[in-house]
Amino acid sequence: MKRQRKLSKQAWRWAFYDWANSAFATTVMAGFFPIFFKSYWATDLTDAESTFVIGSANSIVGLLIAVSAPVMGAFADAGNSKKTLLLTFALLGIISTGYLFFVPESSWKFAIIFYSVGVIGFSGGNIFYDALLVSVAEDKDRNRVSSLGFSLGYLGGGLLFLLNVLMFSFPNLFGLSTQIEAVLWSFLSVAIWWSIFTVPLITGVKEPQINNKNNGFIVTSKEAFKSLYATARSIKQYRSAVVFLLAYFLYMDGVDTIIRMATSYGSDIGLSAQSMIGALLLTQFIGFPATLVFGNYSDRFGHKQTLTFAIIIYIGVVIFSSQMDSAVEFFIMASVIGLVQGGVQAISRSFFSSLIPENKAAEFFGFYNFIGKSSVFVGPFMVSGIALLTDNPSLGILSLLLLFVPGLILLRRVPESK
Repeated sequence: MKRQRKLSKQAWRWAFYDWANSAFATTVMAGFFPIFFKSYWATDLTDAESTFVIGSANSIVGLLIAVSAPVMGAFADAGNSKKTLLLTFALLGIISTGYLFFVPESSWKFAIIFYSVGVIGFSGGNIFYDALLVSVAEDKDRNRVSSLGFSLGYLGGGLLFLLNVLMFSFPNLFGLSTQIEAVLWSFLSVAIWWSIFTVPLITGVKEPQINNKNNGFIVTSKEAFKSLYATARSIKQYRSAVVFLLAYFLYMDGVDTIIRMATSYGSDIGLSAQSMIGALLLTQFIGFPATLVFGNYSDRFGHKQTLTFAIIIYIGVVIFSSQMDSAVEFFIMASVIGLVQGGVQAISRSFFSSLIPENKAAEFFGFYNFIGKSSVFVGPFMVSGIALLTDNPSLGILSLLLLFVPGLILLRRVPESK
């Protein structure tokens, strides 16, 4: 049996950034913020209203990142600044997440603002993190490296989330007086964790200098916009990438909406915070090995077949969730999502990296994130809006079929070549 090559130290250090920033995705975005927002910061809003606020915030932030992503990607390529911009956005996310610790009760407007800025830092940083994949891994290693990043994200985010759940469940053991205090300290712990584990990327990942000219900001900006315009005109030459991006727009919207709205939906159908937090924790630790397995299966069966399998699972999850009304069913849903969520994210990233020119990685990943983040504008708004208008959360979640089914059909039409 042929042994796999060892991954480079640089690939491992790159992947560790997923360990760092996934704490925000787990503890803040998917875990405590939606629940805590409803019960602590937005007590003067109804469940439907608070769900709509969270959904709208996610949608607006997604749109902002989407519109700016191609420009930022082009600027990063023109100025050899992918790593610098990644760290800038990471710092923005770290500071705003830490500020959630200081937001007082019933101040839902301040809470949603700091949360939104944190999402901008998290999502904006990922544009340049994704683009660095082509620098740290050769084409034949990208499935493994991309999957390694997401699996470390599940493990690292899961470990801190476990600590945060213990703080929430047993605050006295940690010298805390209430569960409210435990949640606020959990937000601060995310900022600290994100800071510490970004260091391996800072010290151990080198960005190749594709453009060796040391231009000023104005010249670099002009080059970025010229390059962006040229890419926008030439991207149609990469038919595989274009068709994939259309499919990705749809199915990843469904995936991200489930990540961001699951606990809000659970609250609306009457599930307890303890049940939902426990289920999310289960998702993290199932996701760690499952994502690695997905990377290996994608090498064996191909990107398209592996993604097809995962999206079919998601379609089943949506139908099941629309009928869900108990904690046991929420745990079942979370377990199944844990099996496929990281695989969809990792294989999508590595599939796209195989369809684009390497010398324009950040620019093309700018379009990739433009598609991904603009799709996030649709999903949360659709789910929360339908739930608000119909007063039926199940119809809101069932509307995700409008994203997954067409996304699957388009994915099947992607040629697996540049």
